[in-house]
Amino acid sequence: MSGELIAVLAVILVAMAFDYTNGFHDAANAIATSVSTRALTPRVALGVAALGNFAGAHLGENVAKTVGSGLVELPTGRASLGVVFAGVVGAICWNLFTWYFGIPSSSSHALFGGLVGATLFATGGDVLWHGIVGKVIIPMVASPLVGFTLGGLVMLAVMWIFRHGQPGKLNRGFRVAQSISAAAMSVGHGMQDAAKTMGIVVLALYTGGYQESTTHIPQWVFFSSATVLALGTYAGGWRIIRTLGRRVIHLGPPEGFAAETVASAVLFTTSRLGFPISTTHTITSAIMGVGATKKLSAVRWGVAGNIVMAWILTFPGAGAIACLVYFLVRPAF
Repeated sequence: MSGELIAVLAVILVAMAFDYTNGFHDAANAIATSVSTRALTPRVALGVAALGNFAGAHLGENVAKTVGSGLVELPTGRASLGVVFAGVVGAICWNLFTWYFGIPSSSSHALFGGLVGATLFATGGDVLWHGIVGKVIIPMVASPLVGFTLGGLVMLAVMWIFRHGQPGKLNRGFRVAQSISAAAMSVGHGMQDAAKTMGIVVLALYTGGYQESTTHIPQWVFFSSATVLALGTYAGGWRIIRTLGRRVIHLGPPEGFAAETVASAVLFTTSRLGFPISTTHTITSAIMGVGATKKLSAVRWGVAGNIVMAWILTFPGAGAIACLVYFLVRPAF
């Protein structure tokens, strides 16, 4: 077995490890609201999320192409595989750190931060800053603003349309509706997050010389990324589920439905445009927007502030870890 093949397999293995941690780290994105409103039991919600992630992975080709070819430019060869390896390990370490403390940070931005950090630290690679700014930074800022605004507007519309309804009957109806919105959220999560792993695998195949293009995605890459993400999702991420579902704001079924509907719509739209946004940012901002329609004090802004701080620290934090990892593994590549 050649050294290049071993290096490619090593990158693919850590990419799948990232995919798995992404699943249990970001499971909360798809199911926290449904669990907290008792629309779905935890295990049923996790099952729905896992199936939705598997299905969504096959619709996220545009995001995968952005990750594989639009963020960094690496020459072919084993040294570049070391850069990708370090970037992914940096993202995994950041995921585990934030998962341990129950902080819903972005796995996506951890991956981008790790990849950019390792590329900057290494020699021979270039960061495509126009791609980082246009397809990561701007959507990173815009998606929470859109999620917050639309969350508030949709919740106001729900409150006005059903203003004469009986609360008990409405809650029962919205619990059923949440089954649909949670499934849509799960598909959107798969379109975004499984696709990012696919992009990393394709980048590894290209830099290892086993593929001539960074835009072609083999079918086995679709299947393996989708399966591992689904398994990770089913493993659950209860610390983060509690944070999103209960500590930011107390959600009822109408609020949960509004937040999930807005978040899934944003994820579907950006996935088709090839923008790799954060599912965590999107659902969290939608939840806060929904909560703000009650009264501003209904949102626990201290918890929300800690989440925002984690968002800010994710990119440089994962990048710094990736630099350290690259320094350690460079001799092996």
